[in-house]
Amino acid sequence: MSGGLRGLGGPLIKLSIFVVVTLFLTAVLGLSIANYTGGGTEFRARFSDVTSLNTGDEIRIAGVRVGKVTKISIADRDQAEVRFELNDRSSLPASTTATIRYRNLVGQRYIALEQGTGQQGRIISRGATIPLERTHPALNLTTLFNGFRPLFQTLTADDVNKLSYEIIQVFQGESGTITELVTNTASLTNKIADKDAVIGQIVTNLNQVLDAVSAREGELDDLIVNTEALISGLNAERGTIGSAVQSLGNLASATADLLVPTVPTLQGSIAGLNQLTGTLNDRSVEVNETLANLPIKMEKLGRAASYGSWFQFYLCGIDIVAGPGSSTTVNTPALPTVNQPVYTNPAPRCHGKGGR
Repeated sequence: MSGGLRGLGGPLIKLSIFVVVTLFLTAVLGLSIANYTGGGTEFRARFSDVTSLNTGDEIRIAGVRVGKVTKISIADRDQAEVRFELNDRSSLPASTTATIRYRNLVGQRYIALEQGTGQQGRIISRGATIPLERTHPALNLTTLFNGFRPLFQTLTADDVNKLSYEIIQVFQGESGTITELVTNTASLTNKIADKDAVIGQIVTNLNQVLDAVSAREGELDDLIVNTEALISGLNAERGTIGSAVQSLGNLASATADLLVPTVPTLQGSIAGLNQLTGTLNDRSVEVNETLANLPIKMEKLGRAASYGSWFQFYLCGIDIVAGPGSSTTVNTPALPTVNQPVYTNPAPRCHGKGGR
């Protein structure tokens, strides 16, 4: 039994290391999501409005995250006091201003700390409060976007998001100018005008289509009625159609069963046919001559076989030809006279028109 436990020692150590590493990484991830960065130097700021600002929102200096909001409470009945911690410094310039800005279009905020004017060389330390006169609440987007509502109603969702983000950045002083915003707005309105022309053309074309359909109203009615009759007929014969489709399937299966064994034979026949057609093509002159003389030969054969199931020929003469046939004297003692007539029938039919 002790030997079995010793065998489990290695896997248990590996499992323990895996669990510890997993828990550590999970804790790091959780702290990152919660914006936890440990202790820092605490400051306070008074605002007239902190709508949608939440504990844990970022504190930024020059766009860089340097801390987070730790607590939001009411102060002096009509003000909001925000407590925040800074991680990279223990003091701030006495002229520091705090502005609540939009982080994104979802509505998340952050506090931007900036160097103000006046009180040069003076600093504030831990626990100090930035007064109300040096803070600015978030921009009221409801009032701002209500003025752009007619434009937003004609834009796509992507264009609305892009324009809204540019508006926020311009009015928060983060980037761009009013001139650039107006230029972009003009570009969007030009796109809307172009789309308006396209929509107008579509409406015009649609009117033409409707006019053409209206002019052929009777034909359209007949088409609809006939289509309905066709569908009704097909529905009534669906059993027959289903049986026909099944029969076609059975026929295809039977044909496949028939052709599979004969595939090698068909392949050989096709190869032989290819060779035959090649030979016929090479001797096309002889083939054409044979086809041209075939009717005459068939006519003569027809006459020869017209008396019964045999061929009947009338012998008009016999010639024996040896060699090229041009010489009248050939030294062939064992054969009769060659290269000249051996037998000639004197019948008139053999000497009529057309020769022997």
